[in-house]
Amino acid sequence: MNSVPWIAALPMYNVSPSLAACWRDWLADVLGIVEPAARIVDGGNDLSALWRRNDLLLSQTCGYPLTHELRDAVQLVATPCFDAPGCDGPCYSSALITHAGASFATLESLRGSTVAFNQTDSNSGFNTLRHVFAPLARGGRFFDSSIETGSHLASLQAVAERRADLAAIDCVTMAFVRDERPALAHAVRQIGWTEASPGLPLIASKALPADRIIALRSALKQALLLQPARARRLRLKGFEIRSMDDYARISELENEAIERGYARLA
Repeated sequence: MNSVPWIAALPMYNVSPSLAACWRDWLADVLGIVEPAARIVDGGNDLSALWRRNDLLLSQTCGYPLTHELRDAVQLVATPCFDAPGCDGPCYSSALITHAGASFATLESLRGSTVAFNQTDSNSGFNTLRHVFAPLARGGRFFDSSIETGSHLASLQAVAERRADLAAIDCVTMAFVRDERPALAHAVRQIGWTEASPGLPLIASKALPADRIIALRSALKQALLLQPARARRLRLKGFEIRSMDDYARISELENEAIERGYARLA
């Protein structure tokens, strides 16, 4: 490609070591097609720093950082289309989950309970969740307390252990948990959905030339076809090209909640 030692990482859907290895295997095939000298790296603890690297050939971010801190810092490559309940083409929703043995039957019945969320810059775990409960909030309040867990898996664990009563889990993550960690999936039950919004985008550095973005998009599709069984395990059906205007839906959901006076979950 050029003299830049490009790197790549897919840090978002590794719910088990074996699934992480499967993602890495697919990514290696992508790089083998478009840039064999690129290195696969661990995402690390500071994903914001990873996403901003000038040598980033390919990674995956959440739509909320994309529309906020990363808006002018990265290029959109493609948005995956997943075969998972709650997905519609390149768009996805979050499953609203509570403990399998909890008595909550409606969203209103959760008033005054404890909510878990992964982090405040998450679209699927915080932004869309806040949007769901904004119409039910009174004086900017609905939940009694909240727990910031750091990840969707940790939010699921908090609900499974009854440390929290509710969480919003990205539907792709939830599908992978059912596949890879059935005991955890069986410990919770779903009581609703959030609104849909564009899914987690694949991104590249602003330094990557436009013709290499085109080549990368082609490599994504080629690598998908190499091993159909692997694609099925990754629940990947294909990719679509989305624009920043498409991702504006994420900011719309945020603004609608804030306009109702519901900026914080608790």
